[in-house]
Order: sequence, then C-alpha cells, then structure tokens
Amino acid sequence: MKKILVTGCRGQLGNEIQTLAPEYEDSCTFFFTDREELDITDREAVFNFVETNGIDIIINCAAYTAVDKAETDEALADLLNHVAPGYLAEAVESVGGTMIQVSTDYVFDGKACQPYEEDSPTNPQTVYGRTKLLGEESVIRSCAGSMVVRTAWLYSTFGNNFVKTMMRLGKERDSLGVVFDQVGSPTYARDLAAVILKAADQGVVPGVYHYTNEGVCSWYDFTCAIHRLAGIDHCKVSPIHTDEYPVPAPRPHYSVLDKTKIKRTYGIDIPHWEDALRACIKAL
Repeated sequence: MKKILVTGCRGQLGNEIQTLAPEYEDSCTFFFTDREELDITDREAVFNFVETNGIDIIINCAAYTAVDKAETDEALADLLNHVAPGYLAEAVESVGGTMIQVSTDYVFDGKACQPYEEDSPTNPQTVYGRTKLLGEESVIRSCAGSMVVRTAWLYSTFGNNFVKTMMRLGKERDSLGVVFDQVGSPTYARDLAAVILKAADQGVVPGVYHYTNEGVCSWYDFTCAIHRLAGIDHCKVSPIHTDEYPVPAPRPHYSVLDKTKIKRTYGIDIPHWEDALRACIKAL
C-alpha cells in the first residue's frame, strides 16, 4: 500500500482528489491535511509527519493563489509557494519517496503565440508566478523523483472560482463585460485530480508536465459557454479589452499549454474544455 500525503486538501484540487481517492483504496492509503492538520511552513513538523506516517508520495495542492493580493504580500506568497514546497520535497526525499507539485501557467510571460512546452523559457511577470517558479525549482532540486504539473484556469464544484462567479453574476445582472483578449484552456479540477492520482498509483515519472483540458478559448467565450450550459439567457455578455478591467497583477494574454508529454507518458485522453465544463455544471 502506497502512503500518500495530500496537502491543501480543502482547496479546489485537494477536494477533488478526496472525491476520487476511494477508487484507489485497494492500493493507496491517503492522509489529507490542510493548515489545521499540518503547517507545511514548519520544516520540523513536515519532517516529523512524513517520517512518522511512512509517506511514500506527497501531492502538494497547497498554494498562495490570490494573484492580485500577492503583489503586496510577497513574503507570505513566497513562504507558501516556494519555501514550503521545498520542505515537503526534502522531507519525502529523506525517506526515499517522491512528490507531485502543482504549478501554473503564470511561470510564463503570456506573450507567445503557440502553446508553451515544458521546456519553453519561463519569464513570470507577477509575484505569484515568480514564487511558483521558485517552488518548482526547489522541489526539483530537493527531490530527485519529483513531478511538476503546470495547469491553468482551474475551476471545480468546490470553493470560489470563475465558473461559479459567472453563474452567480449571470443570475444577478442584466449585462456583463468579460475580457476577450486573454486566451487559454479552462481546466476542470476533477480531470486534473484524476491524472495526478493515476500518476501516483502507476508510478511517478519525474519531470515537468502540462495539463489543462483540450481546446482554447477566451474568458469571454468561456463565460458565454458557462451561461449557455447553465441555462442563463437573460444576461448580455459583452467582450471587453484587458485594459478596460485593470487589476494589480498583469494577466497572461496567452496561456495555452502543450499537453503532448503527459498524454504520451501516462497514456491518457484529455476531455475538451466544453465537455468538462458541462460535467462540472451538471455536478453543481
């Protein structure tokens, strides 16, 4: 039986992993923690937990994800996104285990015009992106068998996210303006959770990987699909430019990730974003 520690278990991805974990009860024992059960910024506590429980794999879903707030809260963002993953990686390496670290499209500058591959040059433009990239590097340096999975535009049935917000606003308002000049691939956290669990169960193949749902859209297109699939038809959605919606942290204009490597390595088919969205809205 593999012993798997899942940190950040009350976030979107952590909750989805908990939902799917019973499918692996014959081969895996899970330890689900959030800040109340394990403070991942406490190096000694991390080492003690990993050693005491004989952890084989850590799936780190914990992160500082408030992109705009991070611009003025760099110390905490760095602690959670960079320093703490390093502690987790060191701890699991010390017992001969491995780690799956979840990362982000924000490690790129968003100025490309073709999908980013795993070895494309990184150039983060925000505190969030910089601290997540430092976290990637720390995990890879500290744990030889580690796997980094970059994702983008994550949503789920849990927590606060774009899909839930657009459904709520669509019901409350007669009109909405949504940016059309930022392009990416939405990711249903349940699909990402399924791939991460498959990797943990089959055996982690070290390296950096990209995972989102298939297909490409803008936030405007995404919102139109959300409203259509949720049966919201009275709210007019209009496309707006990024500079009409100023925010403290710049958003990548292009966030499409190439997923060839993860599909080949783990033999998976990835659902189209609209099919995944339909499944999420049905679950909601």
